[in-house]
Amino acid sequence: MKLIIQIPCFNEEAQLPLTLRRLPREAEGFDAVEWLVIDDGSTDATVEVARSHGVDHVVRLTNHKGLAAAFQAGLDAGLKLGADVIVNTDADNQYEGSDVPKLVAPILRGEADMVIGDRQVDVNEHFSASKRLLQRLGSWVVRQASSTEIPDTTSGFRAYNREAALQMQAVSRFTYTLETIIQAGKLLVAVEHVPVRTNAKTRESRLFPSMSAYVRRNALSLFRIYSQYEPLKVFWGGAALMGVAALAVFIRFLVYFAEGQGRGHVQSLIAGAVLFNAAMLLGSLGVIGDLLDAQRTLSQRTFERVRRIELQLGVEPSHYEPGASTAGGASRPGGAEGDGADREALEV
Repeated sequence: MKLIIQIPCFNEEAQLPLTLRRLPREAEGFDAVEWLVIDDGSTDATVEVARSHGVDHVVRLTNHKGLAAAFQAGLDAGLKLGADVIVNTDADNQYEGSDVPKLVAPILRGEADMVIGDRQVDVNEHFSASKRLLQRLGSWVVRQASSTEIPDTTSGFRAYNREAALQMQAVSRFTYTLETIIQAGKLLVAVEHVPVRTNAKTRESRLFPSMSAYVRRNALSLFRIYSQYEPLKVFWGGAALMGVAALAVFIRFLVYFAEGQGRGHVQSLIAGAVLFNAAMLLGSLGVIGDLLDAQRTLSQRTFERVRRIELQLGVEPSHYEPGASTAGGASRPGGAEGDGADREALEV
């Protein structure tokens, strides 16, 4: 059993050493614990610092693509490096690294495929009152959309077993945290949560410049993701509201018309027609969205199968570089079995 701890990084040369010092090198239930750094186009010495502190693997993206892309690249690399369980944590030391064994315990017991670290926002001294309120509100919305019971949906401290990692595919450019939980709720992925500790803030967040920007981006991300996975609920709900408004306006016109005053209230008829057309348009968008959702499901299944084939063929991770412990001539990530599979595929 192999555990790989992945750390997406963007200009983290100052914070990364502290984060790595707190991560375990051994964990009960695993024969090997390895570290993987995903360098998201850093312009500082993040990669050099990672290697000097014993990181086993590096995925080095050529330019800054964002947290969601770095997370997805880490999952892909972790699978191709032979991980049975992948833990994701942040490079700014927000999460207590020594809680990794607690995080993976439900997976080892066979009780979960994906485990989210609950920062216990309501009592966490590192969160302000406004951030606690926003976290509770956002988590409630995600729970409704995903049919899960995760109390801290924006936590980036999480663990995936091999099957869950194979099925995850984040397409959002802003964050993977919300989308992957909603995605897991729609798939055959058992999701659990465990309480974890957090550390004092070492720097300001780079995901958003202010609280208002955080609210705006998360609200847009939630609407986009929920619309993607539940288009009928979103658009038919809007169509129902428009339809009720149109009916109310039509009734108002009919009342005036019955009283012989219809000529002076033609504007009500026009407004009702506009609202009715809007309702029909939203209803049509719901149907189209539902058809696209079916296509998305088929595409996701195809993506999963392609991943499985790549693993069988021993395809190397994209943008992969060896870390400190593998730089001296160790075999490539695919290993001997991967070479054999490649030869067999070519012979076929």
